[in-house]
Amino acid sequence: MIINTGARTDIPAFFSTWFLNRIKEGFVYVRNPYYQEQVTRYKLTPDVVDCLIFCTKNPRPILSRIHELDSFASYWFVTITPYGRDIEPNVPPVEQVIHDVKFLSKGLGNHRVCWRYDPIFIDKHYTVEYHIEAFGKMAKALSGYVDECVISFIDLYEKTKRNFTGIRGVNIEEQIRLVKSFSHLGNLYNISVKTCAEAAALRQYGIKPSGCITQAVIEKVIGMKLKKLRRKPSRSNCGCIPNRDIGAYNTCPHGCKYCYANDNQETVKRNLKLHDPKSPLLIGRLGKDDIVHDAVQESDADWQQSLLF
Repeated sequence: MIINTGARTDIPAFFSTWFLNRIKEGFVYVRNPYYQEQVTRYKLTPDVVDCLIFCTKNPRPILSRIHELDSFASYWFVTITPYGRDIEPNVPPVEQVIHDVKFLSKGLGNHRVCWRYDPIFIDKHYTVEYHIEAFGKMAKALSGYVDECVISFIDLYEKTKRNFTGIRGVNIEEQIRLVKSFSHLGNLYNISVKTCAEAAALRQYGIKPSGCITQAVIEKVIGMKLKKLRRKPSRSNCGCIPNRDIGAYNTCPHGCKYCYANDNQETVKRNLKLHDPKSPLLIGRLGKDDIVHDAVQESDADWQQSLLF
């Protein structure tokens, strides 16, 4: 089984103490976001967890204790984008995050760290030309430290449109200009550029539409083959294999205007007041009406087929 920590919130940035407590205890409770009284208990032990996935804009808070994850395979998606505090008010400076990516790469290997450049949106300030220049600078700085970069264009979820007034999608002409330039820059700096949940038609411009948490990626990280897994994509064109997220919506204080995981910052503030680093739940504790069930977990690794990289 693959455990994901980053589809609903940014655990390394804001909840690293809680997460490492869960690793120490060997289990975590996850509340169903749609049926709040339903809680799933997942084991966090190397015998059933094939890989831990981290998606973060700020890995620094967990880096001093990263050795506590040595018994697990892990894969790190670190998002670095060129937006200012008008868009990402609480995200660290680009230079800091690049420094931390290099730290992760040196310690874990560049095959276990991936740069995310997403979501991409266009406006009067953040133009196509602006993105191309910013991407080139970042690619140059990260050359040799990451093998791949995953890009995606903004999805206009209702939450996003409500919290980001005036935002628009990226039209196909703009997408083509961007992927052509990003592909060229990626080749220049030895970084393979892939898309996440984007149209396969972009392949002709040098971009691989293979997705993020693919079977090939995880096999390379863990050094062995996985059993054939049936994909259950959550979005059109998504190429990710099954994984289970242990985060919670409405808990990320980054405050990004394009965020799909937060309703609003007032809800986030209320939830954060309920966070207890010692609780098995990310937010709050079990109540008398909660129903806990154990997840069915097993390793998907094919121990008969180890790989050498």
